[in-house]
Amino acid sequence: MSTNPISIDRRKFLSASAGAASLIGLGHSIPAWATGSHEGALARKGSDVLSGEHLTMTVADARFATGNRRGPAVTVNGSVPGPLVRLREGQNLVVDLLNESSMGTSIHWHGLLVPFLMDGVPGVTMAAVEPGESFRYEFPVRQAGTYWWHAHTLQEPMGHYGPIIIDPAGGDLHQVDRDYVVMLSDWSPMDPHEVMRKLKVGEAPFNYQRTAATDDYPLSGEDRRMWARMRMMPTDISDVSAPLYSYLINGHGPDDGLEFAFQPGERVRLRFINGSAMTFFNVRIPGLPMTVISADGQDVRPVEVDEFQIGNAETYDVIVEPAGDASFAIVAEAMDRSGMGIAMLASQPGAQAEVPPLRDPPLLTMADMGMSHGTSGAAMDHGAMDHGASSEGEAMGAMNMRDTSLLPPSVEVGPGVDMVSMNPVDRMGDPGIGLDNVGHRVLNYRQLVAANMNRDMRQPTRLKEIHLTGNMERYMWSFDGQKFSAVADDPIRFAFNERVRVKLVNDTMMAHPIHLHGHFFELVNDAPHGHQPLKHTLVVQPGGSAQFDLTANEPGDWAFHCHLIYHMHNGMFQVVTVRPLQGGEG
Repeated sequence: MSTNPISIDRRKFLSASAGAASLIGLGHSIPAWATGSHEGALARKGSDVLSGEHLTMTVADARFATGNRRGPAVTVNGSVPGPLVRLREGQNLVVDLLNESSMGTSIHWHGLLVPFLMDGVPGVTMAAVEPGESFRYEFPVRQAGTYWWHAHTLQEPMGHYGPIIIDPAGGDLHQVDRDYVVMLSDWSPMDPHEVMRKLKVGEAPFNYQRTAATDDYPLSGEDRRMWARMRMMPTDISDVSAPLYSYLINGHGPDDGLEFAFQPGERVRLRFINGSAMTFFNVRIPGLPMTVISADGQDVRPVEVDEFQIGNAETYDVIVEPAGDASFAIVAEAMDRSGMGIAMLASQPGAQAEVPPLRDPPLLTMADMGMSHGTSGAAMDHGAMDHGASSEGEAMGAMNMRDTSLLPPSVEVGPGVDMVSMNPVDRMGDPGIGLDNVGHRVLNYRQLVAANMNRDMRQPTRLKEIHLTGNMERYMWSFDGQKFSAVADDPIRFAFNERVRVKLVNDTMMAHPIHLHGHFFELVNDAPHGHQPLKHTLVVQPGGSAQFDLTANEPGDWAFHCHLIYHMHNGMFQVVTVRPLQGGEG
């Protein structure tokens, strides 16, 4: 059937797509694994390599084991993660996706510039590939760098994801002796539908680090009463964490002994990819500095750091140069410090380095409530806040965290908006929750400078402000107070080739990794003119704001969403439409 891709009826398309059901609230059949009848082979750990111009990727139900946990999984070509897809810039790619699993599936090529009908989002760009069916993806490879692929359904947290490396057509400027993918993820034996149900009804507070009156946290009685009024605790960092999750590196648990070999004096490239469902990771290699050379697949000027926080769906490439014959621990600590993924950078097989203990859990602060008195553009300092009743308690008395009069008319006020940021300042200089005062160098967005000149030097012609909204108690998430199910026929509209500045305002107390499909955007981070760093995913800190400049030059309908998977499936999802428009946004 031939159809004009620009004139697809979205409501009709969504209704026909089982894979979009959880995004828009439609009924859908529960897969076999969710009813206890999941069967399949035991998944292999780690990725095979697929390369060439015609690839086959087969999705299947499986079982996965790590540590003392066993549970259902979804594999692609038999492994978790699925295969490393290694390509060359400028080639053409054909991928045949075969679905041998028990539910609808697809592949989204995260960060790749592809025609929108090849973007792999059920309900937006395609119907789900149902069990027993196949689908052919076909597109030119237009870029180089480190990316990843994944399902755009609840198969993703079960193992349906994998890395992508695209080698530059003209050869890589970064000469290294060894090149490794370090894919971070989280996995639970509890099926994702059940996790989402428990989050929604409040049955299972998966935050196991809640504070009580006797906890040894620096909170006064007034502080505790303040947090009680917010119906939160300052340790509410992550919705889902250990011990529900096992944290994996390339599919291997902390006790599996995963090693990356090196010889003393070698330059080693480590390509970090956060393919997790719900986990931010703090990455460090104790005793070994890391030089960041790429963010989201795009080259940046080198920045030497000791640690960086990587949000869901982000990628960072680093180079390390271990000297001597010592080994080093690669530590990916969950942001809430409930667990970690571990691997060894080993000078010889079996060599071990000391693994640091988990650090104390971080605490949310006034800045995370949007109550900082800083000025726009200033970096926030969690540790500089006075946590006594004389500061936060009095501030709470003077400020109403639910003063919806502060919101613009574009935000629909209702049960989905439970908090309003009092002072949503730019937090680009924030290294991430819990990393302000760790005593060593931590990456922040303000340090990222594009290695190459930006292609579009035009100034934006307008500002588009979008609020990230939610209700923690009801587990409702949205843009501008409206879940995707309420706005499926009302996308965000950009004219083709329009230059627009997008301001994201976080009216919640959680960090959100926001991903726009089909485009790269330029962070507004005070980088030198013409060298704003390019990203496809942007972490917006709690209670703060962040801005990016976008050239809307990829026509089609593109998903725009939070990459915390249960936030996306509970409403923080929209569609960005790029096409010739009369009168701009309309």
